Parts: sequence; C-alpha cells; structure tokens
Amino acid sequence: MKFPALLFGGFSGIAFSHPIGSDNYTLNATTLQSREILAGSQSLFTISTYPEANCKGLEIPIMNPLYSDDTEAEVYSYKLNRNLDPSEQLDFSFNACEYGETLDVDAAMLEKYGLKANDAILAEEKHMGIFDDLLNNRDAKLLAGGAAQNTARGAQYILPPSSVLFIGCVGADSTADTLRDACKTAGLRAEYLVDPSLSTGRCGVVITGHDRSMVTHLAAANEYKLSHLTSPEIWPLVRAARMYYVGGYHLTACPPAAMALAEEAAKENKVYAVNLSAPFIPQFFKEQLDSVIPYCDYVIGNETEAAAYAESHGLAGKSVSEIAVAIAGIEKVNKERKRVVVITQGTEETLVAVQGEQGVKGFKVHDVPKKEICDTTGAGDAFAGGFLAGLVESKSLEESVPMGQWLASLSIKELGPQYVMSYSLYFLPPMKHVTRSE
Repeated sequence: MKFPALLFGGFSGIAFSHPIGSDNYTLNATTLQSREILAGSQSLFTISTYPEANCKGLEIPIMNPLYSDDTEAEVYSYKLNRNLDPSEQLDFSFNACEYGETLDVDAAMLEKYGLKANDAILAEEKHMGIFDDLLNNRDAKLLAGGAAQNTARGAQYILPPSSVLFIGCVGADSTADTLRDACKTAGLRAEYLVDPSLSTGRCGVVITGHDRSMVTHLAAANEYKLSHLTSPEIWPLVRAARMYYVGGYHLTACPPAAMALAEEAAKENKVYAVNLSAPFIPQFFKEQLDSVIPYCDYVIGNETEAAAYAESHGLAGKSVSEIAVAIAGIEKVNKERKRVVVITQGTEETLVAVQGEQGVKGFKVHDVPKKEICDTTGAGDAFAGGFLAGLVESKSLEESVPMGQWLASLSIKELGPQYVMSYSLYFLPPMKHVTRSE
C-alpha cells in the first residue's frame, strides 16, 4: 500500500482539557433539496436543488461559516466525493460554546503548578499531579492528542482515505486504545511501537480565557526506537510514502530515527518537513534540530518558537521575517527544491520565506469571532495538517497556506485538536495573500 504522507512524531498521547457544547446539523437526501439550512438566525448553507442520490461531485457553496468580516470573501465550496443513499446523512457540527466555569480554570491552578498562561513545557516531578487534578477536580475531558498525531489526523481529515500513516510509541494501556480508536475514526493508519513498561504519554492543558498552558509527560513516547522504524514490517511502509513529517518533540526521543527519514528523503528526492513544535526544542535540543534542518524542505513553527530559535542561534533581536529568511537560507542536502519556512503568528499574518528569494510572503489570517473560540490547543498542529495536505495534493503555497489556516480555524472552535464537519466533504479554501519585503 502506498501512502502519500507519513507523519512521525515523538509524542503520541492523550490531552486533558475542558468540555464545550456544540450544535449539530444534519444533511440528508431530503434536506439537501431545500434552498437553505439555518443555524439559529444565520443562514450557513445555500444549496442548489438536485436529484436525491445522484449528487457525486456536487459543489455546495457555504456562506461564511467561519468568519464574520464582511469585507472578505464569504463563499466556501465543498464537494461531495460520492453519492448519498436516500437514508444517508452527513453530520455537521458548529460550535456553540459559552464561556464560564466549564472553560476557564482559576489562575490559582497555574500558580499551583508554576505554569505560564500560554506556554508548552515538559513535565517535571512538580507537575505530575496535574493530570489527576484535571481529571478528578476540574471535569476535564480526555481527548486524543500528540502534536504530530494531531497533524496526521488533520491531514487525513482533508485527504482521501488511507492517505496518511502515523508512527510513534505508546504504552500497553487503555489510553493507547483510546488513541487507536481516534485514529480509526479519522481513517488514519497508526503503527505504534508498544512499550509495556511505561504509560502512554499525557498532556495536561490548562485553559484560561483564550490562552492554554500545556504540560507534557512524554512517558512511552520518549522511548521510540530506530529498530521499529527500520523493521521489515515498517520500513516498506516508509519507502512507500512520498512525504515525511517529523514533529519536533521526536528530536527529544529518537534523533537517529528522524535522521534515517531525512537521509531517505534526500536519497529518494522525497519531501521532508519538520515542525519546531515548542520553544524548548531549539533552546535545549539545538544540536538535534540543527542536524536535520539541512535536510528539510519545509520548516514549520510559530513566532514564539522562531524567537527561541533566534536566541539559540545568534539571531536575537531579529524580526520574525528575518528569522524565517535565515532558516530558509541554510544550505540544503537535497538541492532539487528550495527550502520553505512557514511561521504562524496566531491572528497575525502567516509568514513564508523561500530559500534564495528576497523578503517574505504574508498570508492574512481571517478573523474568528472571540465568542466562537473555545481552545487554541492544537491549532498549530491543525495548521500543519491542512498545509501538508495541500502539499500532498500538489497545491501551491498560495493554496496550501490558506488550507492550513482554515483547518486551524476549525480546530480552535472545538475542545482540543478536533475538526467540525464531515471529512467526506472536500474543502476549497480562498486564496488571499500579500507580498512584502523587509
């Protein structure tokens, strides 16, 4: 079996966070014949009438379900990839969260565990109590997580079935079973190394307003072995993939495996992408990161991670644009394609630097109303998933970046790294960007 993409991460784990509400709407062969489907007072869908079952290939224009800025394009197109039986339905979920005690955690919890409001750290001994605290005392919700695995599920959400393979390490416990179920639901193939001596990794997420503080205990995820990757069962799957993506967390676990993929990509002229993942990766795992960057065709990160990279690489004081250009300019092993560096900045424009080109391209981020934002956990993972899905489908940067932004905008309306709307619909995002030089 051939996989267009293989996503490989150091953290396969469960995220603990807080529950939200959502409103669900259904499309079936009957309701699709109506002109409009309403959610509250807002018309979210405008649909042309068509025969019940003969709807494969139908493009459904959706009227601005994501953004409220009337100055921007408001029509998004979804394409049905198969016919619907008369009794079949597609479910759509649109967030209807309200902020209150179920979402906001008292700042005292941050103080209790020595956490910052918007951060990502590895758990130390003093943090270990947070996981039971969240589950037992904060009515937290258990969700499938793991940065690279979130990205894998996001990419598979957009791509055709069986497009993505994920590899990581888990324990022999019920938490790992939860991950397997989540991957199965997403149509994602997961090939885990199982370490029975350790628990599956966990990530506690403390939400205060729109900020999230993540505390990660890697556990089994930190014990991945190169021997699993190169085994007769797994390596043929690796060889069959056209694109490799490595989460930065994996550089803390098994750098030889990340390097094996890098060398295979360079040898076979396949795409190799790495995510910076967290500020501590370029800060404390600089040598490991620097060893794979020359192999990278794509480097993805956010502005905080870019600043951390700058601090550890003699670029302190440089702008985010200048940092992106500097990373893009590092010499490549495989010179068949230019390196592309993508830096997200939350609600600010996404910056893209291309090796050998002047300045950066800025891609505007469409506003998501604050009342619709529930949880930014996994937004960067979702962006990477949408962006990589575009690349797998041979789309341009001008198409792939908005795909990443769109998937991230869906994710932040949900609790944790989840995505609304059925992935049996195909998204055609708007393509808007501006070019500038610094």
